[in-house]
Amino acid sequence: MGRNDKCWCGSGAKWKKCHFPEVKPGGALDELKKRYRKQFGILLKSDKEIEGIRRSGRLAAKILNATCARAKAGVTTQELNDYAHKLHLEAGAIPAPLGYGEPPFPRSICTSLNDVICHGIPNDKPLKEGDIMNIDVTCILDGYYGDCSRMVCIGEVSQEKRHVVNVAYECLMRAVQAVGPGVPLNTVGEVIEEYATANHCSVVTQFIGHGVGVEFHENPQVLHYSNKINIPLAPGMTFTIEPMINAGLPDARVDPRDGWTATTIDGKPSAQWEHTLLITESGTEILTPWHEE
Repeated sequence: MGRNDKCWCGSGAKWKKCHFPEVKPGGALDELKKRYRKQFGILLKSDKEIEGIRRSGRLAAKILNATCARAKAGVTTQELNDYAHKLHLEAGAIPAPLGYGEPPFPRSICTSLNDVICHGIPNDKPLKEGDIMNIDVTCILDGYYGDCSRMVCIGEVSQEKRHVVNVAYECLMRAVQAVGPGVPLNTVGEVIEEYATANHCSVVTQFIGHGVGVEFHENPQVLHYSNKINIPLAPGMTFTIEPMINAGLPDARVDPRDGWTATTIDGKPSAQWEHTLLITESGTEILTPWHEE
């Protein structure tokens, strides 16, 4: 059944205007999966895959919260990395960032401080009062991926830093609340850009969210700014929303020395929060519930 075909319910309306993406009871789920794979390159996950991704996402959230709890002045990001790595191994999981990409990422988590937008590499420099930091954890458990990140404020931070941290969080949660079955994917970008700019911040466009679950990075691409990718969200889709919000200009610069560390071009602070989401038949499930602790 195509989006412009008459709906299976007998209303006479087109499927896309009626019950889309809901399929005929007992009917065309396999057809929908095949169409999304062929048309968009998107894998709609099976119940077994969803449960595996759910377990991995919960573990990633648990490791993330435990690592954030250790982030204090005087602690190094290398120490946080080593702790998170140990938690992965104890749970029978693999830290997905380690060895990923080209050049191979050299650590098990990302730690991005102050003007670092993303992909910061843990090192031996101690955290200090006034720092803000994003910790990003992606784990592989039984072959399935869970991906999440959150911010930590080290002691008292400046008003500018606190503001961008709060705006980034609100951008994520507003986008999470806006999505569901049948909602166009570009709603994510519209919601985030509108809130960020209304609060005198900017949205990074060089890095985006992505499908995740069976692979680290899958389709669809999830843009955090206004765009024309209006793919209807369908049950079984799993993807990240991970807006990177800057206090100043939106542009990023990647350090040529390591090929990973992305910083703001004006030295202004940046913040990011991230969840992995599942689109269900009735709404949305957060698969990385770090916010519940």
